Amino acid sequence: MTHLLAGLVAVAAFSAAQSKQTFTGTITDNMCAKGDHAQMRMGPTDAECTTACVMAHGATYVLYDGKDVYTLSDQKTPEKFAAQRVRVTGTLDAKTKTIQVQSITAAK
Repeated sequence: MTHLLAGLVAVAAFSAAQSKQTFTGTITDNMCAKGDHAQMRMGPTDAECTTACVMAHGATYVLYDGKDVYTLSDQKTPEKFAAQRVRVTGTLDAKTKTIQVQSITAAK
């Protein structure tokens, strides 16, 4: 009985960890993860800087929520939202801080 209960708790914990969540923040790149593009300005706007860092310097698109930085599994969709406030829906891998992206929409 104890093993069954422990198994059910483990399954519930795994299911909760893998549930879909919505995160709100700004699309930026991992070189300027907190949105401070002053150090390595790559264009006249934050959006152009973010895109240039990804295209020319191998950076990746990330979501910065004002506190945490999350890597995004989808590296194509964020380009059109560079430097914009968005809502990302997906599942979070807490160990790697990576969101398995299901959708990205402009935040209102």
